[in-house]
Amino acid sequence: MSKRKKALILPVLLVGLGLFGFSLLARIDAPENSNKNAIKRSLLFTALKQIHYNNVEIDDEFSENAYNQYLKNIDPNKRYFLKGDVHKLSKYKDLLDEEVRDNQTTELYAMSVQIFEKRRAEVEKITEEILSKPFDFSKKEEILFDRDEMKFPKNEKERYDRWRKSLKYASLLRMNSKLKEEESKKKDAEKNGEDFKATPYEEMEADVREKVLTNYKDVFDYMRKLDEEDHYALYINSMISIYGPHTEYYPPEKKEQFDTEISGHFEGIGARLQQTGGEVKVVSIITGSASWKQGDLEANDIILKVAQTEGDPVDIGGMSLKNSIKLIKGPKGTEVRLTVRKPDGRIVVIPIIRDVVIMEESYAKSAVIEDSDSGKKIGLIHLPSFYVDFQDRNGRSCGEDVKQEIIKLKGQGVDGIVLDLRNNGGGSLGDAVEIVGHFVGKSPVVQVKSKASGSKTLKPEYNNIEYDGPLVVMINRMSASASEIVSAALQDHGRAVVLGSQSFGKGTVQRFIDLDRMSRLEEFKPLGSLKLTIQKFYRINGGATQVKGVTPDIKLPDTYGYLEVGEEDLPFVMPWDEIEKAKYSMWPVQLPIADLSAKSQARVSKNEVFNIIEENALRLKKQEEKKFYTLNLDEFRKEQKILDEKSKHLRESEKVHDEFSITVMKDHYPTTKPDSVITKSADKWAESIKKDEYLKEATEVISDMMIQ
Repeated sequence: MSKRKKALILPVLLVGLGLFGFSLLARIDAPENSNKNAIKRSLLFTALKQIHYNNVEIDDEFSENAYNQYLKNIDPNKRYFLKGDVHKLSKYKDLLDEEVRDNQTTELYAMSVQIFEKRRAEVEKITEEILSKPFDFSKKEEILFDRDEMKFPKNEKERYDRWRKSLKYASLLRMNSKLKEEESKKKDAEKNGEDFKATPYEEMEADVREKVLTNYKDVFDYMRKLDEEDHYALYINSMISIYGPHTEYYPPEKKEQFDTEISGHFEGIGARLQQTGGEVKVVSIITGSASWKQGDLEANDIILKVAQTEGDPVDIGGMSLKNSIKLIKGPKGTEVRLTVRKPDGRIVVIPIIRDVVIMEESYAKSAVIEDSDSGKKIGLIHLPSFYVDFQDRNGRSCGEDVKQEIIKLKGQGVDGIVLDLRNNGGGSLGDAVEIVGHFVGKSPVVQVKSKASGSKTLKPEYNNIEYDGPLVVMINRMSASASEIVSAALQDHGRAVVLGSQSFGKGTVQRFIDLDRMSRLEEFKPLGSLKLTIQKFYRINGGATQVKGVTPDIKLPDTYGYLEVGEEDLPFVMPWDEIEKAKYSMWPVQLPIADLSAKSQARVSKNEVFNIIEENALRLKKQEEKKFYTLNLDEFRKEQKILDEKSKHLRESEKVHDEFSITVMKDHYPTTKPDSVITKSADKWAESIKKDEYLKEATEVISDMMIQ
C-alpha cells in the first residue's frame, strides 16, 4: 500500500467510527405529536448517548447546567430580561432532563422566546429615548463588563440605566474616533499651511448619537429577522454544550457555511470566529488569508463593530454570530473595517481588503539560516497547518512536503533543524504520525481512545528516518491538536528539545453526523448536522494532551502566556486523564535538557526583547482581570494613549538580526505563481525570520546541543 493511500485511509476510518450506530438510530420512531424540533432533539440526544466520547448523566445537574447556559446564550450581557422574568423561567431549571428523557417539550423554550421578544421591543424604545439627549462625557462614572459579576436588572429603572451606560460607551468609542480624525485633519492643515476649521463639539456629539441609533436599529432589525431555526439552535446548543465545548448542532445553512470555510475556497477576511459571552472573538487567522496578509487582526481580538467601505460602523454586540459573519464576509477586492478591542484594552480600527485564501501560504516551507556569530547553518521548517488533500491522492500533504523540506535542508549541510509549529491549530492526524516518523522511524506516536473500541497506538507505516541530527520543535499557546501530538511524541522519545510556551491543550477528535441520515421522515428534512467528540488523544507516555497540552522543555515568555485562552478555559471541558503507557524506545542519544534550559534561561533573562514581552504579558493579564471601564471621555483618551505608547514600545523593541543570512528553499511542487510573486513572498519571509527573537533563541539552543 502506498503512503498516499495510507494517509487517506486513516481519516476515513475515523469518520466510520463517527457513523457507528446509524443502523439503530434510523429505527427511531417519531414522537407523538411530532414537530421538527422534537425530531431534532430526539436524534441529537440519541446520537450523543451512543457515539459521544463523554458520558453525561441526564439528571438534575445536567438540567441546571443546561438552563444556566441557555440564559447566558440568550441574554449574555443581561440587558433584556428582568429579574422577575428569570424567576418565571427558573421553575423549569430542573425539568430539562425530563424534556430530554421523555422527549416532551417544556414551556421554557417558547416562554423564553416570547418574553425576550417583548423585552426587545421595550429596549428599542428605551434606546431611542436615551439617544435623543446629549451624553455628559465629563461625568465620572464607569460601566461593568464582567458578565459573571452582573446580575439581571431588578426592575425597568435598573435596566434603563444599564442601557444608558452601554449606549454611552458605544458613543464614547465613536467620539474618540471623531476627535482623532479632527486632530489628524488639523495636523495636515498646519503641515500644508492651510486654515483649519474645527467641527463644533456639540455637532460631533449629536452626530455620534445619531450613528449609534442607526446602528442599533440595524441590530434590532437583525434580531427581529431571527427565525424559528435560529432560536431553536440557540436553545438546543445550550443543552448539548454540556457534553463539551466542541459539541454543537449546526442548522443546514450554518453547516454549508462551515463546509465552505473548511475547504479554504472562499472569499472574505480569513478569520475563524466564535461567540463567547455575547462578543465575537477571533479564534485564529487562516494562513494565506486577507487577515493574515494584512497582519493586524490576531487571535483573541474582540470585534466590536463592522463597517463597509462607504458605510458607518455597525455595532455587533448582541448580534448573532451568523449575522455578524454576514456583515464581515464579502466579495474579493472589497474593504471591511473592523473596530476591535485588543487583549491589552486598545480600541483599534483594522481595514482589510477581502480576498480568497492563498493556499500556497499554508504549505510547509523551509529556509537555511546562516549565523555569522556562531558560524552554524540552521535549517528551519515552517508548518502552518497539517494539511492533506482528501479529494486527490496525488495532491499535497504536509507529511510528504515536510519530508521534501528535510531532504533539501540536508542537501545544504545544515547543522540542525528547527520545526516551527507555532500558531498551528492542527489538521490531518495521519500526516502528524508520518511527520514524527521522519525523525524517529517506525515507533509509536500517539494513542487514540474511542468510546466503543478502547485505545489504539498509531505509528508510521515506514521505518525510514529522514533526519537524525539536532532538532528543536517550537510551540506556543496557539499550537493545538496535531501540533501537540507531534511535539509530545518527539519530546517523549527524547528526540527533540521542545521550545516555547504551554500549548493549547486540545486533545479530542470531532466528527460531523448528518441528521438526515438518521431519519426517514422526509417531510422534516433538512435537519442539519451534529458535531460531536468521538475520540481522545493520549501521549505514548500515557498522559492525555487534553487540557494540559505540552509543556516545553525550555520555556520562553509568551504575550498570551497568562491569559485564559486555552482548552481548560472553555466551559464543560473534558478533563485530563491518563491510560497505560505505550511500549516504545527512547532515542539513543540522551538530551541534556537541564543544561540546555539553564543556558537558555541565562540568555533570556538578559534579553531586552523577551523582558518587554514578559512585561506585556503581565499587563495583558491585568487588563483581562479589569471589570470596570471609564465612561469619562478625558480619562478614556488618556488610557488609550498610554496603551498605544506601550504597544508601540513593544513593536519598537524588535531587533533585526543582521548576523542572519537567509536562503529560502524553492518549492519542490509545481506552481503557476509568477516568479515575481514567489520572490516577493520569499523576501517577506526572510525579513520576518531576521526579526524573530524566538527563532534566534532556537538557533542558540541548536548550537548548545552541538557543543555537548
